[in-house]
Amino acid sequence: MERTDIKSLNLEELTAFLVSAGEKPFRAKQLYEWIHQKLAASYDEMTNLPKTLKEKLSEMAELPSLTVVEEKISQIDGTRKYLFGLSDGNVIESVLMKYKHGNSVCISSQVGCRMGCRFCASTLDGLERNLSPAEMLDQIYRIQKITGERVSNVVVMGSGEPLDNYENLVQFIRLLTDENGLNISQRNLTVSTCGIVPGILKLAEEKFQITLALSLHAPNDEVRKSLMPVANRYPLADVLMACHTYFEKTGRRITFEYSLVSGVNDNLKEASALASLLKAQHGHINLIPVNPIKERDYVQSDRKAIEAFKNLLEKNGINVTIRREMGRDINGACGQLRKSFLNQE
Repeated sequence: MERTDIKSLNLEELTAFLVSAGEKPFRAKQLYEWIHQKLAASYDEMTNLPKTLKEKLSEMAELPSLTVVEEKISQIDGTRKYLFGLSDGNVIESVLMKYKHGNSVCISSQVGCRMGCRFCASTLDGLERNLSPAEMLDQIYRIQKITGERVSNVVVMGSGEPLDNYENLVQFIRLLTDENGLNISQRNLTVSTCGIVPGILKLAEEKFQITLALSLHAPNDEVRKSLMPVANRYPLADVLMACHTYFEKTGRRITFEYSLVSGVNDNLKEASALASLLKAQHGHINLIPVNPIKERDYVQSDRKAIEAFKNLLEKNGINVTIRREMGRDINGACGQLRKSFLNQE
């Protein structure tokens, strides 16, 4: 008999599941609290549930819980990178970043990725499978349990393309922001996409108050195609139109992620083209000094080029920040820890 993943169920679904198993509805609220507030990793921890119910749950339901395979702590800024083991033997990675305004966790949405972005380590071995809502949630739950500190911000920006795992992503968002669970504000949640137009338009209809981050990385289709294969399917004009629709439907401004690669997309001509492209968009640009990976020969732009790029955008009235580099000494970028782990096997 296939067991039900109860960590991926909302309270209503969990209630229906328990009632169908002959249990009283109030047990669902108790169980939900253990899973999503007290972050229990096993039924044994649930002290106010009867032994008979716990035995029944062990037979009928699974409670996915990640195991820590490796933890790396940056000596520079305290960033923590986790390699988590899944029940099927796969591994994923998550990052805890500490800021003055609170703790932020970057989670993965897939095991690997099939998008093929040239500068990203996550995609080097392709896509293994999607993560369930429970597996996405448990990255946050385990980190909060390990550190004993509350997570206040979540970014779905680790390995994988979230909109390529749409239904599970949406359920994850609902569970994470549910007042009966961790109750993280939707405004403190960012979902990153490489530009899957149908997914952006669908997400706009959900009317969530989350931030959408677009991996842009180029001011035109030609350069974008050289960096991101997805650009062959969805031209920039269509992607930006979808982003504008997202803003109109939700009122949430878009974050445009732009990884600066030396000699590829970091000259002032490209900065000027980027300013023209985004002038009418409601959003801001996040400039990211690219994290070099040994499988590619991309080089990070130097500080002078990054500052010049930023200054030109600001002169053109564009809201822009340079992302602070975190965890550089522990391979903080997406996919790097998982890749080095797989290479050891």
